Amino acid sequence: MKWQGRRRSSNVEDRRSSGGGGLAFGGGGIGLIIIIVLSLLGGGNIGDILGNITGGDTGGQVPYEETSRDKELAEFVSVVLADTEDVWKEVFRKNGLEYREPTLVLFSGSVQSACGVAGSATGPFYCPPDEKLYIDLSFYDDLNRKYGAPGDFAMAYVVAHEVGHHVQNLLGISEKVQALRPKLSEKEYNKYSVKLELQADYLAGVWAHYQEDMGLLEEGDLQEALDAASAVGDDRLQKQATGRVAPDSFTHGTSKQRMEWFYKGYNLGTLEGGDTFNDRNFR
Repeated sequence: MKWQGRRRSSNVEDRRSSGGGGLAFGGGGIGLIIIIVLSLLGGGNIGDILGNITGGDTGGQVPYEETSRDKELAEFVSVVLADTEDVWKEVFRKNGLEYREPTLVLFSGSVQSACGVAGSATGPFYCPPDEKLYIDLSFYDDLNRKYGAPGDFAMAYVVAHEVGHHVQNLLGISEKVQALRPKLSEKEYNKYSVKLELQADYLAGVWAHYQEDMGLLEEGDLQEALDAASAVGDDRLQKQATGRVAPDSFTHGTSKQRMEWFYKGYNLGTLEGGDTFNDRNFR
């Protein structure tokens, strides 16, 4: 992705040196991986998820020191955020709407959000009450090493996906999904959580569509995003964590579904094409 020397967003809050670094959680191994499966890239009731995670034992805190690589990553995600601002302002304008920009919070180790306290193991997430995206930049290494999805555009997909949740929040979609929680069984509600996540993947694809139009994508970028979408599919993560797949517990969608919806958004580039909630219960 062509990003160096371009506009950075002013909506970035850097909390990496605020004393929250180095928070560790007990109950590692498969239990921790399952938490990642449930919370990776947002979705579901993030407040509940974060509350459960922070119930573990905590370790000592390690002061954060920014490396040159960390600085470059921070600049990169700031440029990506700026691009999402430009794209969604224009898309909203075309639809007679006004876009309200979210804030990106950079943290190291742990962070306090309006949804609760979260650690790095939670993965990047979006918190609707404060309209902020939270990212520990160490997740870039996780994408590469743990999930086999290297490349700067893989990380750009992550940011665009979380901004997709912000778009859903502004459109009232997230609120409608949450309203279904007390009305449905966990199994039935999980289906709507999947729909929410797949729509956020679609919206990330819409952003990528405009990046292509502006000539900002480089060879291999699209494949990096698709690889990242595939890497965080429920079926793949569950298989890695437990050796088996339980479709009724899916909350984000399969690798195939996530890739397909991102690619659909990339091809269409419109809000209208991303209706994953095509049933009467949601309407």
